[in-house]
Amino acid sequence: MRRIVSLLAALTCATTLGTGLSTAAAAAPARSWVVEAQRTLNHLGCDSGRPDGRVDRQVRAAAVRFQAASGTPQSGHLTSDTRRRLRADDAPRCDRRPVPAGSGRGRRVVVSQAQNWLWLVGPRGRTLAQGGMIDNTRELRPGSYTTGSYCGRAARIARNSDYSGRLWLDDFVRFAPCGIGFHRIPRYKSTGRQIHADWLLGTDLAASHGCLRLSAVMAGKVWRFTARRTVVRVL
Repeated sequence: MRRIVSLLAALTCATTLGTGLSTAAAAAPARSWVVEAQRTLNHLGCDSGRPDGRVDRQVRAAAVRFQAASGTPQSGHLTSDTRRRLRADDAPRCDRRPVPAGSGRGRRVVVSQAQNWLWLVGPRGRTLAQGGMIDNTRELRPGSYTTGSYCGRAARIARNSDYSGRLWLDDFVRFAPCGIGFHRIPRYKSTGRQIHADWLLGTDLAASHGCLRLSAVMAGKVWRFTARRTVVRVL
């Protein structure tokens, strides 16, 4: 009797193990195409994080940046069309994009709300720097602006404070009335930590209160570029 029970237990264990292997085998292809997409996104400068086969918020943000660079709907999903474009020989990079047509001429800052992207353009039309940003289209409207003082407020504040008094807005450069400007992603005064990660820049997965949030590096470049009055074109 004990021998029969042992045999039944062994058969049960083998069946369970077989089912587990089958499930794992079925899941492997799904994970593998995600890993492939993550690696390709990283290769194209889209910053999808560690290729682990999980479609988390950072992967979605990377997909949005790639879709924006491709000029396709920014769903944040790794659709079949997005994967096909990722595999194409002419797949665009996320971190290097052409300045949009119709953005004017001469030395200027160009902002694309459709792409959540920003360019610093030199006097001869050469792109000096570019990067992702976060804004709020309900507050900032397309148009032509100029950096400077508005509503009696300072044009440039190296370490500005938000209305709540809890956050630092580093390298603040005002360019629209009354409180809209460029600045680094806000940092908590209590800890110095940013309120969100850099990988959200270049997407609409977050929204500012009206200003343009930038990485620490890009905010520093904008600060230096706008040391004198500068045209800002918002598209």
